[in-house]
Amino acid sequence: MTNQSCQEGFILLGFSDRHKLEQILFVFVLIFYLVTLVGNAVIILVSRLDPSLHTPMYFFLTNLSFLDLCFTTSSIPQLLFNLGSPDKTISYVGCAIQLFMFLGLGGTECVLLAVMAYDRFTAICKPLHYSVLMHPQLCWKLVSVAWGVGLLNSLVMSPVTMKLPRCGRCRVKHFLCEMPALIKVACVDTVAVESTVFILSVIIVLVPLSFILISYSCIAFAVLRMKSAAGRRKAFNTCGSHLTVVSLFYGNIIYMYMQPGNNSSQDQGKFLTLFYNLVTPMLNPVIYTLRNKDVKGALRRLVSTK
Repeated sequence: MTNQSCQEGFILLGFSDRHKLEQILFVFVLIFYLVTLVGNAVIILVSRLDPSLHTPMYFFLTNLSFLDLCFTTSSIPQLLFNLGSPDKTISYVGCAIQLFMFLGLGGTECVLLAVMAYDRFTAICKPLHYSVLMHPQLCWKLVSVAWGVGLLNSLVMSPVTMKLPRCGRCRVKHFLCEMPALIKVACVDTVAVESTVFILSVIIVLVPLSFILISYSCIAFAVLRMKSAAGRRKAFNTCGSHLTVVSLFYGNIIYMYMQPGNNSSQDQGKFLTLFYNLVTPMLNPVIYTLRNKDVKGALRRLVSTK
């Protein structure tokens, strides 16, 4: 049998071997998804409606919230359908779209977090030149680069993954069309594809992460040299929020994509994917809101004017 045997669709096995777990997950995933939608939508609205938040930092945060909305919506509705229904199928086109969006949005977030680290580096290490360096045109260019890298990642890896011969093996041991899971059901030698994935992961994941670590090393030295305790506290609060988000996102991504082979499609991989696809986007607004007086103040002003 050729790859044509999967043209009608795939079966996403997900957690189908644990019916009670599916019922519990349906409730939790639905609640987390709704909280994610509301939380990120609030961040976008507050950042756009409050003039005091019309700064590069909140411009990038708005993009991150929009990205998280798209990221979770690319797979969670399908997961909810599968958890609540005996039908676990997804069409070939639907699977291809889901994979394309997942790769693109994941790659975009890697670069966008690095862009946000550069913004904090400029604000803290070069405060007198911040407004000149981080002008609106540069902010738009940096965001465009982030989205462009994600799009390029999808354009390269999605066709390669979807065109792998599967010889009728269309049962995917995952709850979404994720690249490692789709590679695993191929009926040909996938060493070349896995090597390509690993090389691209190094570029898209480790290069931005290295830039983030370098930026925050410079920020740490700059903060320690500050004479004002209030200034140090404000810098640590702002940067602490971003570092928490970076740790949650990159920790899971590195485990999933930076290990040779395709062992990431086992049960542990499913829960890790669920974590960075749902829990992390849900926590992002909470992290930025709880540790940020500007956002809390803008929320109070917005509520008080209604």
